[in-house]
Amino acid sequence: MAGEKTTRELIYETNRDVKWICRALARMEARDEEFEARIRALEAWRAEKAGEERKVSAFSAGAGGIVGGVVAVLVKMLGS
Repeated sequence: MAGEKTTRELIYETNRDVKWICRALARMEARDEEFEARIRALEAWRAEKAGEERKVSAFSAGAGGIVGGVVAVLVKMLGS
């Protein structure tokens, strides 16, 4: 019985461990919130980038249609 802890010592040690665990969990939650904010920012950036790519693609398609129309008119005029 020389190395056994008293009930009071066990309660004190358990209380200290619980406080340490709570602080560790709070740090983990703060890190998770920061990580989630970074992911949301990255997703917003990707969505914005995809929107820009769609605009360029739509512009290219529109420009291609106009050029095609002009070529058709020229072919019609030169062919007549």
